Formats: sequence, structure tokens, C-alpha cells
Amino acid sequence: MKYSIFGYLIGEGFRNFFKNKKSTAASIIIMCATMFIFGIFFLIGENVNYIIEQVQSEQAMQVFIELDTTTEEQQALQQQIQNTPYVNTVEYISQEDALNDVKSWSTDIEMALGDITVDGYNPFKASFVVTLTDLTKNQEVQEQINTYDHVASITAGNDTVNTLVNIANGIRTATGVILILLILISIFIIANTIKLTVHARRKEISIMKYVGATNGFIRWPFMVEGIIIGIVSALISVVILGFAYNFVADKLVGSSMVTILNLNLLTFSDMLSMLFLVYIIMGIGIGAIGSAISMKKYLEV
Repeated sequence: MKYSIFGYLIGEGFRNFFKNKKSTAASIIIMCATMFIFGIFFLIGENVNYIIEQVQSEQAMQVFIELDTTTEEQQALQQQIQNTPYVNTVEYISQEDALNDVKSWSTDIEMALGDITVDGYNPFKASFVVTLTDLTKNQEVQEQINTYDHVASITAGNDTVNTLVNIANGIRTATGVILILLILISIFIIANTIKLTVHARRKEISIMKYVGATNGFIRWPFMVEGIIIGIVSALISVVILGFAYNFVADKLVGSSMVTILNLNLLTFSDMLSMLFLVYIIMGIGIGAIGSAISMKKYLEV
């Protein structure tokens, strides 16, 4: 008996979906538009975070080694730094590499250093270029490395790192707020759209109430209808957004600005599974909540 009632309620939801073509089409169009805007902000937020992560990954501190440090001591220090929490990579820069790098800046510098470095003298210290897995731990890692033997000094763009961290946190917060607002707006719009369907069938609902039907029995077909609208809207939105994103991304990737900055964008396939999951949850949730809200007035005794 329970299975037959459940099947009836589901079946009624599908019948309402196909029966009320105008209200269903209006709900799908509105929901697709809302989901499309939601998707734009979602994809922008994901790409901004991805770009910031790329920039953050290039931020590094340089740990200079004392001049009288032996090769064995340098290797031991490198291993010690590598084992430090939140350290990602440790790259060794020899004195010769440092000297050659500075010489490559300009011919004048190369000539000046040529006079200074006669008889094999090299004023530059060997160093380690250290990148982190979490830039928020930048100061903590510096303090830890400073306690190690044979560390002469550490240089790091702390202001730049702090700025990047603040920008990343700000963007994540702003994106989250915008997405929450769009979800609330979607629920409001869908609730009012479905309410038109419920209002058109208010006499039918009243009759069902008079013959003893429970609120749940009356509500479920409308909720199923809302869920179906949500799922269909999600599928349509994913397809439209996919085409739009690939078109725009191809234009941006070929632009001179992105090429000069050497930045990469996420592909749509990279975000598809997450976006699809969010859309399905969003579609089902908005459809169900919107239907429940729109039914409240007509189910009150």
C-alpha cells in the first residue's frame, strides 16, 4: 500500500510537470536564468582562486647559507628545511648560479662584477629557494628556519604574501555571499512562479482537504513537480554554461594579457563534476523548498 501511494505521488508530480506546460516552461526559464548567473559567478570564483593559487605557488622565500658551510652541512640543512611543516619545495642555488644570474641582468652589471670577482672571489652566498604549501604559514615557517644552524638570513616578500592571502580570502568571501544571495533569490522566484500553478488549482486542493487528504499527500506532488523542474533546469543550465564558458575561455586564453601574465584557466571539464553536483543539489533544493513555500498558504486550516 505504501509503495502504491508513493508511486501515485511521484506519478502525480510528473503528470503536473507535463500538464501545466505554461507554468512549467516559465519556471524552467526563470530557474535556468538564475542558475546561469549563479554558474557565471561560480566559474569566475573558481578561476580567480585558481589564478591566485598559481601566483601564490610562485611566491618563495630565499634562505641564505653562511659562507663557511660545508657541502655536507648544506645538504643536511636542505633536508631539515624540506622536513619543515608546510614546506613544498626546496631548490638549491649555488654561489656560481647566484653570480651568473646577477650578471645576466645587464652588460654594465656583468662588467662591474667582473672587476669585483677577480681571482675567483665570489661575494654571493649560496641559498635555498623555498616554496610553501600554505602561504598563511609564511611567518611561522620563517621563524622555524631561522632556528636552524648555518642559516645566514632569510628574504621574503611578506607584504606581497599577506596581500595575496587577503585578496584570496576576500574573493572567497565575496563569491560565497553572492552565491548565497542568488540561491535565496532563486527560491523566492521559483516559489512565486509555482504559486501560480498552485493558485490555479486551489479548488482542487480545497476539495482534497474536504475529503480528508493530509497536507503531506497534497503537498508531495507539487514538491515532486518542483524537484523535476529543478533537475531539468540544472541539466539545461550545465549545457548552456558549458558552451558559453568554452567560447569565452578560448578567447581569453588567446588574448595577449593572459599570455603575458603566463596564467592558466581551468577547463570546463575540470569544474564539471563539482558544478553538476552543485546544480543538482541546488535544483532539487530550490524546487522542493519553493514548492513547499508556495503550498503553505493553501494548506493552512
